[in-house]
Amino acid sequence: MYAPERQQAILRLAREGGRVDVLSLADEFQVTAETIRRDLKALDRAGLVRRVHGGAIPAGRLDFEPDLAERESTAADEKDRIARAALAELPEEGSVILDAGSTVGRIAAALPPDCSLTVVTHALTTAARLADHPGIALHLVGGRVRHRTRAAVDAWALRSYEEIRADVVLLGANGFSLTHGLTTPDLAEAAVKRAVVAAARRVVLLADSAKHGQDHFARFGDLTDVDLLITDTGLSPQDAAAIEAAGTEVVRA
Repeated sequence: MYAPERQQAILRLAREGGRVDVLSLADEFQVTAETIRRDLKALDRAGLVRRVHGGAIPAGRLDFEPDLAERESTAADEKDRIARAALAELPEEGSVILDAGSTVGRIAAALPPDCSLTVVTHALTTAARLADHPGIALHLVGGRVRHRTRAAVDAWALRSYEEIRADVVLLGANGFSLTHGLTTPDLAEAAVKRAVVAAARRVVLLADSAKHGQDHFARFGDLTDVDLLITDTGLSPQDAAAIEAAGTEVVRA
């Protein structure tokens, strides 16, 4: 196993368990304790973990970007509830933009067979799920495809979204807060998200509560740009009230 692969695995274990220790990791990966210390030092420099005596704990920010398949299996029940609640926000026979993301992507599977919508998306996996839906007029936005998210980005995608005005966008984010706004790890993804917000009359953010307070590298808007946040009950009533006081409606599914 190469060092970057091992470091990603260590980071995953730290997030799942809340902390990791040097000796257990050395045994797990069959390397020396000194090798593990170098891995933890590299992750600490990147701001992904914080070193403590004998090991490390995950840092508050998650600039490491998991693969789409991994994100789809994280908080699956919460994301399913959020997607079901989002169905009520879809217009009848109107137009909707489906952003890239594991929570928004669940909408494609949840759409009833008798719905009639114009759907625009730059997410390849979402488009594939909707391609055979009898009531969907599907528009696939092109561009350079990021392998980690299976989403089209860059100039082609940005130009396409400049040419439309949809009824609603179902938006994803890696982090959200009143202080730092809407964030994601990648600048190209952030630019497209900014474009889809501008291309819709109504903005609905779908984000599980674990993303609240997370702060990533690329900022693409304020939480006040969002008309409605649909999240899960892990977001406290106090935090929900603060968000609503700032002007964004909150649904805790």
